[in-house]
Amino acid sequence: MVDLVTQYQRLKPEIDSAMQAVINKAAFISGPEVKLFATELEQYLNINHVVPCANGTDALQIALMALNLPEGAEVLVPCFNYVATAEVIALLKLKPVFVEVEEQFYGIDVTKLESYLTPNTKVIMPVHLFGQCANMEAVLAFAQKHNLYVVEDVAQAIGAKYTFSDGTVKTAGSMGHIGTTSFFPSKNLGCMGDGGAIFTMDAELAQTMRVLANHGQKQKYQYELIGVNSRLDTLQAALLRVKLQHLDDFVARRRKAAAYYDTALANVEGLIIPKRASFSDHVFHQYTLQVTKGSRDALKNALEAKGIPSMVYYPGCLHLQVAYCGYGYSEGMFPVGEQLAKTVISLPMHTELTEEQQAYIVAGVKEVMAAI
Repeated sequence: MVDLVTQYQRLKPEIDSAMQAVINKAAFISGPEVKLFATELEQYLNINHVVPCANGTDALQIALMALNLPEGAEVLVPCFNYVATAEVIALLKLKPVFVEVEEQFYGIDVTKLESYLTPNTKVIMPVHLFGQCANMEAVLAFAQKHNLYVVEDVAQAIGAKYTFSDGTVKTAGSMGHIGTTSFFPSKNLGCMGDGGAIFTMDAELAQTMRVLANHGQKQKYQYELIGVNSRLDTLQAALLRVKLQHLDDFVARRRKAAAYYDTALANVEGLIIPKRASFSDHVFHQYTLQVTKGSRDALKNALEAKGIPSMVYYPGCLHLQVAYCGYGYSEGMFPVGEQLAKTVISLPMHTELTEEQQAYIVAGVKEVMAAI
């Protein structure tokens, strides 16, 4: 699904040099590369403040902590999505309120938001799934109307750009009050371990999140807030500084691979190729198909038999997971999300895909679909 070995070999001289420099200085925690990376990412994303942290889940948790919400406050979050969003909401004794997603672009269904609103609703958390922004213009309008915070999950769409109806263009993570991301190795901008970051245009929020991520201390041994220990280590920051310089190329390679898949699979009966939104470009963290003929799982198993990897993101909606059954949801409440969980499948997508590899993948998909 992801060829990180070949990517490393291609960038080996730059990566090795950057990491060796950290080792030579032994500045493994809060070394200068961490601040340099934050500054460079701010410039790349045109965001005022980047706060590095230990991973993407911590980024979500610190973002919500910084908002100082009352216990039981409700957070609107898409039902079809990775668990980290709902997980941090629940851990902070807030209430995850699951929302239907729209079928084509997988983002939170903004036409349904009003029906989930209560006096306790305080935050909306759009997730930019698979590499494309949610409908942020509508999300922001809804949030402004109802005085809600917006926390963007950008883990799968770093570098994606959103175009507003007036022509204004902004990067994913810069539109809400706070944006969060992960540098998990398989991400478009990934490190060699765990890492994350939090974005904001607001200086006061940025300072609060820096303090929260550092045990709640503004100065050493002076604890102003109850915080957490969440640091991006210096080796990972050094690596990410190298990879950030290549992020545009990474995205271009992914888009080229996606275009190949599009052309080859557009007319295969029983498959729906990824739709592109008019308001967002796509950075293709995943290339995700919908299977409308036969069984998605049968396709996956047949591909595996041919040595072709595939993944299902995600095989179960969050509202139906055992951990969240206490919130009163049941099967059938979110038909679009539940259907997507049964029909989506992602093909290999990474920066090192060759046409020869893609030709083999496509041939396998076509052969299986023809036999279904």
